Amino acid sequence: MSYDFDKIIPSFSFGGEFIHREQFGHGHINDTYAVYFKYINCPPVRYILQRINHNVFKDPVKLMENISGVTNHISGKIAPSERDAGRRVMRIIKTTEGQNYHVDPDGNYWRSYVFIDNAATYQNATLELFTQSGVAFGRFQNQLADYPAHTLHESIPNFHNTRARFEALEEAIARDSEGRASLVASEIAFALERKPDASVLVEMLLRGELPLRVTHNDTKLNNVMIDNDTGEGICVIDLDTVMPGLSLYDFGDSIRFGASTGDEDERDLSKISMSLELFEGFTKGYLSQARGSMTQAELDMLPFSARIMTFECGIRFLTDYLSGDTYFKTHREGHNLDRCRTQFKLVADMETKLDKMSEIVKKYSA
Repeated sequence: MSYDFDKIIPSFSFGGEFIHREQFGHGHINDTYAVYFKYINCPPVRYILQRINHNVFKDPVKLMENISGVTNHISGKIAPSERDAGRRVMRIIKTTEGQNYHVDPDGNYWRSYVFIDNAATYQNATLELFTQSGVAFGRFQNQLADYPAHTLHESIPNFHNTRARFEALEEAIARDSEGRASLVASEIAFALERKPDASVLVEMLLRGELPLRVTHNDTKLNNVMIDNDTGEGICVIDLDTVMPGLSLYDFGDSIRFGASTGDEDERDLSKISMSLELFEGFTKGYLSQARGSMTQAELDMLPFSARIMTFECGIRFLTDYLSGDTYFKTHREGHNLDRCRTQFKLVADMETKLDKMSEIVKKYSA
């Protein structure tokens, strides 16, 4: 699709003289560009210009309200004298009308951020990188611990409501629309045996035993900018899924994705386990920043959160497989089933390591 950049770019308060633009990044949802500007007596400056995919995010206005509120709150926690203060939070470039977004004549929603220079994102976790992602996400949680989470919009309702996810699985099993249930009897049995676990965190929240928090909901390593010189996790990015939830969702999903010894769709399950070394690295980094604002109940449930977020992901893959692969993109026959089996193997491995995981959490929360 082509866009009228001659009208879109001047709609933002960049100042300076526009030089050029180029497509940027590897995202699959939004259309992202780097735009370059020239200013007097300084080298060219670039910004991120992004079209929000309003087919995925149905209400871009509320989405931008979430992002604006959260980034403004974090900015208020960063001292101007702090090293790299301007690079430690995503900074929105306003439109010439003072808005957080621009709507073009075709109904597309656009936004812009200051480009975070001299930093990069990574796809694969080393111990050092994963520890730094823990530092970054822990800092993010700590900075937002006093944010009124209930005022945020739910960009994806019930996103991590594991009980609702399990109910969807049960419906898919009962429907068996593709005649696949008999092919995955062992996977279904594995899930059904753990049905009580699906309600644990939801019920603790309803009983007031866990506090409602601002959650990122996509806490992968590649959503942390790592400083090129220091190796520090300097800024959490991709805030489209920020909404109310539990801190445990973010911690658990980080471990699910980053501490696995294999790919999410690895067919050879002998390669799949949860690395205690990577778990310890992330936990050390995360709690170095977040432990002071976390309740004892949150700390106690961290090991469980890793298991339940992995279980939730597995039942989502299994649900999609049973329903005909209608949600997740697949690239081969049985792709969602491979993904499900990988997640369930991780769950089983975590179940054997919960005591050691608890010891690690206690070590860094003391």
